[in-house]
Amino acid sequence: MIHKIKALYDQGNGLTIRAIARQLGISRNTVRKYLRMDETAIAEQQESRVRHRQLDDHRDYIISLLGQFPDLSAVKVLRKLKQKHPALAVSDRTARRYIRDLKETVTLRQRRYYEPIESLPGVQCQVDGGELRGVRIGAVETTVHFVVFVLSYSRLMYVGVADHPIDTATFIRLHDAAFRYFSGCPEECVYDQTKLVVLHEQYRELQLNQGFAAYATAAGFRIHACEGYDPESKGKVEAGVKYVRHNALAGEVFDDWNHLEAYLMDWLETVANVRQHGTTGETPRARFERDEQSTLKPHLTPASLGVQTPVERRKVDKTGLISW
Repeated sequence: MIHKIKALYDQGNGLTIRAIARQLGISRNTVRKYLRMDETAIAEQQESRVRHRQLDDHRDYIISLLGQFPDLSAVKVLRKLKQKHPALAVSDRTARRYIRDLKETVTLRQRRYYEPIESLPGVQCQVDGGELRGVRIGAVETTVHFVVFVLSYSRLMYVGVADHPIDTATFIRLHDAAFRYFSGCPEECVYDQTKLVVLHEQYRELQLNQGFAAYATAAGFRIHACEGYDPESKGKVEAGVKYVRHNALAGEVFDDWNHLEAYLMDWLETVANVRQHGTTGETPRARFERDEQSTLKPHLTPASLGVQTPVERRKVDKTGLISW
């Protein structure tokens, strides 16, 4: 602030005291006070204000604790400190002030990402959908809808496509194809709050899509739905969707849907799953075959998927009745 005041004043060649006060949101007396002080006096004044606080010796530990548990109260932090240092004589009021100042200056300005305990072989698969418009299929620009599956440990990827917006039946069919590609099923799959999985959430109480929930039960995996607006909790597949959109599909022309599906399978085998992954430093295929393949649960296609139920559409009238 002091340097800003002196720079704006510029030894009388810059802004007036009134203009500086208005721009910086401070009083004119404060501006005059610091303009009259030389650099030595300012430095001495600032040094005199710096004092050692009792909890400064434990600052790194407190920051680490708040980094892991941002909502931890000051009283609980102080209790944990006294467990480590029984002789520490600090009041609850002092701890509240210190931790309040610390949160304002350090902790809350850092956005923290926590790696969930899921990077174990066979535990988790992250799933997300996407689309790409303007893909040329048979000389016609078409919107390609797709679902990406990424095993969290090995980063082995599978991509399923559809020529229509993904509905529950298609979502289930693509899951079955992914598990057959992986030769097994993980313990849980992670999703955002798509209506294909979660119809409604209130205070983390989830109303699941019953058709998909029944499939998950039959296939033998848990459904884990992320909180709303939290893409970092499934960041591996978020990156995978961009990878499919920009690396696999963009700039390609296909004769028909069969050509598109064959191309994607070849892309998975020759590009996506054999590249050196930037995080693991290994190819997903090698990491999968060495550590993860044997840990996946056996997957059998549920019998319900083999039953082709005929569907006929009817319009509902204003009284809620249909003709059949």
